[in-house]
Amino acid sequence: MNHALTQLQPYPFEKLRALLGTVKPAADKRAIALSIGEPKHESPAFVAKAMADNLDKLAVYPSTLGLPALRQAIGQWCERRFSVPAGWLDAERHILPVNGTREALFAFTQAVVNRADDGLVVSPNPFYQIYEGAALLAGATPHYLPCLEDNGFNPDFDAVPAEVWKRCQILFLCSPGNPTGALVPMDTLKKLIALADQYDFVIAADECYSELYFNEDAPPPGLLSACAELGRSDFARCVVFHSLSKRSNLPGLRSGFVAGDASIIKPFLLYRTYHGCAMPVQTQLASVAAWNDEAHVRENRDQYRAKYDAVLRILQPVMDVQRPDGSFYLWAKVPGCDADFTRDLFEAEHVTVVPGSYLSREVDGVNPGAGRVRMALVAPLAECIEAAERMREFLSNR
Repeated sequence: MNHALTQLQPYPFEKLRALLGTVKPAADKRAIALSIGEPKHESPAFVAKAMADNLDKLAVYPSTLGLPALRQAIGQWCERRFSVPAGWLDAERHILPVNGTREALFAFTQAVVNRADDGLVVSPNPFYQIYEGAALLAGATPHYLPCLEDNGFNPDFDAVPAEVWKRCQILFLCSPGNPTGALVPMDTLKKLIALADQYDFVIAADECYSELYFNEDAPPPGLLSACAELGRSDFARCVVFHSLSKRSNLPGLRSGFVAGDASIIKPFLLYRTYHGCAMPVQTQLASVAAWNDEAHVRENRDQYRAKYDAVLRILQPVMDVQRPDGSFYLWAKVPGCDADFTRDLFEAEHVTVVPGSYLSREVDGVNPGAGRVRMALVAPLAECIEAAERMREFLSNR
């Protein structure tokens, strides 16, 4: 077996199951899960229809590169969403459909990391756990940048020493962040592109929450937006990852894309050809329908706004919790140990959250997730309100 497998830590939800495994919650209260970030809003009916209308494509082998219609729909969406000038994103060279960002982030790391070098994969801390596992199994060393409240829950990139940038092969960004919901500002994106040029590393921007924001008049920027403002039409060293899971409430479709630097996309396509992960044709055609429609995405944001408004009205008087820049998470400060809080809340109120320390790594004696919990506002509005009310009651009795 690959000895690197022994370096993998238990996934956060395995730790959570172990924490709660022997706890008996209040029998008179139904379970409400705010733990797993799985969208629960209704999937768009027109996407399901597009899938059903093309079930005859089950008899067709899909290509790894994907249908031109899908790549074109993705490119046009990127132009509209991130103000990328028309023609910059060549559907043949800059865009690759993938089976969701989780699979793609892992595979991308295997393809990009040069095992011959003593390389680092740099990521925020706390972080989406795939970044770490992908780095370890690619033979690289994970390097964690703390995301602390005093820096807006973003890494302090100015504090990163040159020695780290010199060894960096991939810099993972997550904006809006999981679990913090923080956005990486445009000026910071531009600064990081300059650093990538100086030290020759790849920026891999995980933007799967990019469509969950609050101000309809000011969609948050992404890495492609920064490239557009810089006139960087080749997207050199810049690659973005997007998904229909959160944007369109289609986590089971397993559909997303990677876009950016053609000199990186080309060998990644070669890797994927051997990897055997082509998206089924009927899924691609359903994805075309999803990327071409924004009405359902706006309705999705409206539902999350309503949940944030209601839950924060209940919790802010009793808890240190703020509205994030985006995503569907709350990154709340709790009294005492976050794991103890999670266990006691589950026992008393049958509400499940995730300890922040389970989503982070301790570096130099500090775990930036300690003393916080992540709450995913994915349940229906009434359930989110009930969970918040139970949490308020729980806090008032501590």
